[in-house]
Amino acid sequence: MSANHLINEKSPYLIQHAHNPVDWHPWSDETFAWAKGKNKPIFLSIGYATCHWCHVMEKESFEDEEVAGYLNDTFVCIKVDREERPDIDAVYMAACQMLTGSGGWPLSIFMTPDKKPFFAATYLPKNSRAGRAGLIDICRQVKKLWTDDKEKIDKSSVSIAAQLDRAFAFAAADEPDASLLDQTYQKIKPGFDPRHGGFGPAPKFPTPHRLLFLLRCYHRSEDANALEMVTKTLTAMRLGGIWDHVGFGFHRYSTDARWLLPHFEKMLYDQALIACAYLEAYQITKDPLFAATAEDIFTYVLRDMTAAEGAFYSAEDADSEGEEGKFYVWSTEEFRRVLGDETANRWETILRLSPEGNFTDEATRQKTGANILHLTAPLKNWAEKFDLTKDQLEQDWENIRDQLFRVREKRIHPLKDDKILTDWNGLMIAALAMGARILNKSEYENAARKAADFILSKMRDQNGRLYHRFRDGELAVEAHANDYAFLIHGLLSLYQTTYDLAFAEEAQALQEIMMERFWDEENGGFFSTPNDSDELPVRPKELYDGAIPSANSVALSNLVFLFRLTGDPSWQKRAEAQIRAFAGTLKSQPQAFSYFLCALDFALRPGQDIVIAGELQSTNTRQLLSALNHNFTPNKVAIVKSGTNAERLAKFAGYTDGLQIIEGQATAHVCRNGSCTDSTTDTQTMVDKILGK
Repeated sequence: MSANHLINEKSPYLIQHAHNPVDWHPWSDETFAWAKGKNKPIFLSIGYATCHWCHVMEKESFEDEEVAGYLNDTFVCIKVDREERPDIDAVYMAACQMLTGSGGWPLSIFMTPDKKPFFAATYLPKNSRAGRAGLIDICRQVKKLWTDDKEKIDKSSVSIAAQLDRAFAFAAADEPDASLLDQTYQKIKPGFDPRHGGFGPAPKFPTPHRLLFLLRCYHRSEDANALEMVTKTLTAMRLGGIWDHVGFGFHRYSTDARWLLPHFEKMLYDQALIACAYLEAYQITKDPLFAATAEDIFTYVLRDMTAAEGAFYSAEDADSEGEEGKFYVWSTEEFRRVLGDETANRWETILRLSPEGNFTDEATRQKTGANILHLTAPLKNWAEKFDLTKDQLEQDWENIRDQLFRVREKRIHPLKDDKILTDWNGLMIAALAMGARILNKSEYENAARKAADFILSKMRDQNGRLYHRFRDGELAVEAHANDYAFLIHGLLSLYQTTYDLAFAEEAQALQEIMMERFWDEENGGFFSTPNDSDELPVRPKELYDGAIPSANSVALSNLVFLFRLTGDPSWQKRAEAQIRAFAGTLKSQPQAFSYFLCALDFALRPGQDIVIAGELQSTNTRQLLSALNHNFTPNKVAIVKSGTNAERLAKFAGYTDGLQIIEGQATAHVCRNGSCTDSTTDTQTMVDKILGK
């Protein structure tokens, strides 16, 4: 089959569609000009490479000659990778939610050549069924309207476009106080599932930023229920089928309430954010399962999702060989063939395998004979039942897991989306840096450094401005607010691990560019697109913390951090302005903005700024830093001042000038609001000061 206009694109998602009979075009000025010249409406289809339902719609409709004929006759057809162009996705997803009350991918938008939508949907079948309009019928209806009553379409599209602005408008108010954090906690509590962990009914998402918020609630109030919600959820996720027990990493979400049946795609941002939740929970509980889970996530990412240059790939598909989950599931027959009958008997019981299987075919609702490996209790509980020690059973499992992994590696793998995105890399850099300092693992620091070096050296222009995507040697798409916010977040986390001032300086420089290019001077907050971007009908601005936090949520944390790090009050003023810009919306439905609330907690609570005067590699300095990293102190900011960086640090954080080593030993100076009043060379005294909250 001949190729369409996507054949020269770099996005794996667009390339997947390059040989469809649909005459796909990329999003470009030329495409829209051509549509105007042809006087044709636009069919805009938005998805991503590892999206299961995107594959379903492609197979059913976009590979179908009949459907393609209708689409090509009626529309100019445009394909967009939502991960490459989150700005386009944000605008038209808002239109879909406004028109239909829901959203998702694949996203199907029908619009005029001047980019104004008049109809929206998600997945569309070939033919109408069960109350869902089919693509062929929609093509017929649109063609008739476009030919006979175009004025009706134009009037509708103008009205919808006028309302789109409201989707990105937020209510300002006075800055909230800490009572909003307590109110949000009370609103979250009723949604917790005490039996299975997590929140709400099926489908269940990991929602790591909600867990991070609850950990801060616990830190503030010591309410045991807040911690219990987190530990119950993290334990259930780790035991369930949403966790890949053989190859590690978390799948996207669970389709059931018990965390058993996952949607099998694996996203880089999920690994990063979930790892952070496990690491912080480990700091509080010292539960080795939480530390081990974070380590296993990093094992997966560094093994399977890391480019040779050090940056991280985006995702792995749910499907292989045209079937969702086929790569991950096991029949009892294959399981026994790998392990032998005697060993398999025990582990079929532990991992809940059965001949009929536990994986249900979505179309037929029938058991398939395929099993998703999962646990109903931790291995230490099973060890007691089999009269083994915990260490014996865990070593047995590690040997068996290795056998299963080597067999599974020979299967046909799901597609790996190997594009490198600045924003998602920023999240993983932050997670690895956190893992390095909490778990004392230098390999995580090295990996975070290597990825940061790649982004900073390969994904910027000569003016220091970032790009969003790198793939196959090509830079593309000017960076969005997410790219700046998430990379700054990663660099600040790296500074807290390495105390290499270069990372903090880079973070501040990028924040200055972000202020210049994305800040809303009229209403406050950050737009998603830069100030010279005008290719969309509205300029999006986002606050909702969905699968990933919003740029505004992460940026607030960054602004507070930079103020605390540098002592520069201009960063504090920007943070306060940002809080006021969203405060009215925040107060109306705060549980929708859980990462923003984490940043608000950071801004509202008096923090502990610790300047450690001492040589970084000295025993005394490392002892003080180790104590800082051992405890969960989410609102602390630490600086190391040494003989080699004192002059440079004085320019970056002027309040550190004059802070010295006392009596020849590394000294912790505990500061608040740029004023350092307490100094000690004793580790326990320092810890007591910062744990005073």
